[in-house]
Amino acid sequence: MKKYIIVALVSGSVLSSCGDYNKVLKSTDYEYRYEAAKSYFAKGDNTKAATLLEELITIMKGTTQAEESLYMLAMTYYNQGDYVTASHYFNTYYTTYPRGIFTEQARFHSGKSLFLDTPEPRLDQTNTYKAINELQLFCEYFPESKFKAEAQQMMFDLQDKLVMKDYQAAKLYFNLGSYTGNASYTADMRINGNNFQACITTVQNALKDYPYTQMREELSILLLRAKHKLATESVIEKQEERMRETIDEYYAFKNEFPDSKYTKEANSIFKDASKYVKETNDK
Repeated sequence: MKKYIIVALVSGSVLSSCGDYNKVLKSTDYEYRYEAAKSYFAKGDNTKAATLLEELITIMKGTTQAEESLYMLAMTYYNQGDYVTASHYFNTYYTTYPRGIFTEQARFHSGKSLFLDTPEPRLDQTNTYKAINELQLFCEYFPESKFKAEAQQMMFDLQDKLVMKDYQAAKLYFNLGSYTGNASYTADMRINGNNFQACITTVQNALKDYPYTQMREELSILLLRAKHKLATESVIEKQEERMRETIDEYYAFKNEFPDSKYTKEANSIFKDASKYVKETNDK
């Protein structure tokens, strides 16, 4: 059974007859139009091939050419960079032909199309989650596929994009600081609604959800900074407890990143936190 679409070896007569595109469009010989679409696809003329195939997938439904036509149509949009439409047709293909000749390629390219269409981290990441899900399903359906390594790398890249979004949000919370501008807040109310706590929660969730992210060090030092700032701005009754939490976070950071580029900053935080805590031994 053939594994990949073969359209390059089309007869010279067909390639020659496809020169007049208008004649192809007007032809009522759908077998001829099908061969012409394959010829255009083989030559990389995806726009013309797509125009012909859009009609042919309906006309040829139920025939032996229908399956190949649908896969080719998806590839024409993929080759043109229209990844949303490409993913739609790849999805249509593997849904219609779950055991088809091109099902493995269709599932892979459906996920890759979504991957290529994902937005930058600061924007809504709904499509990123869709891409991860599609690639995960591909790996589950085809665990021995030659495309598996590439699919896994794309999933890692997408997860890093989600981590970056969380990191940017956490950093924004940290930069906003506590609600000190409103005089109607009591000191304890400011801490309860503190952006430093929001920063801490966001970072902790990111580290929990993506434990193998390449941004662990940046997230971890931000967590240490936020805990220290939260403790520094706390009311006196809560300050020592929160400084102890800062020190615990310092030891966790040092254990995981003994040679961190942030070591000097971490040591400075530890030294300051130790001033507020009784019976703490400096290292």
